Amino acid sequence: MFVMIVVWSFKNQEERMKAAIYARVSTQDQNLDNQLMILREYAKRLGYDDVEEFTEKESTRNTRPVQYDLYMRLKRREFDALIVYKLDRWARSTKELIEHVETLVEKGVRIHSHMEAIDFSSSMGKAMMTIISAFAQLERDIISERTKAGLARAKAQGKTLGRPRKRNTRNQPTKSIKFTKHIKRGL
Repeated sequence: MFVMIVVWSFKNQEERMKAAIYARVSTQDQNLDNQLMILREYAKRLGYDDVEEFTEKESTRNTRPVQYDLYMRLKRREFDALIVYKLDRWARSTKELIEHVETLVEKGVRIHSHMEAIDFSSSMGKAMMTIISAFAQLERDIISERTKAGLARAKAQGKTLGRPRKRNTRNQPTKSIKFTKHIKRGL
């Protein structure tokens, strides 16, 4: 006689899977709507009905408070999944991406990237993640090199770099004061 025992590790059918959508743009001029529209549809296709959105504008390598808070919540398993448009929208360096993905996968959080369809829990997925993040880092390094080369060229051509300096107006009289002085002198 053959007996098969199956143990299901899925959540209760009534319990909905909760996902966090994270969208980021680097400047105030860029629009988050493009990413959000695609990610909402992607979340539906993946079967996530309970979705919370996290957005960030004008972030830098060291200041991404929304991403940091979301990462802490993901580590506490407040969400079952993280959904991003591209991996480079989540992390700004290869090291950060690898550390975050490894930590979240260990915690049982699923990571979905719209542009890179990879299962990060498999061996092949982990290898692909390393390769993709290396190319993302390469792209950022190339942009940085081009920016530095452009600045060096502009400086060599005698152009002033950076923001215009603020004029010291504390000791300079305003136009109304100048006008009043001229009236007193009879000019």
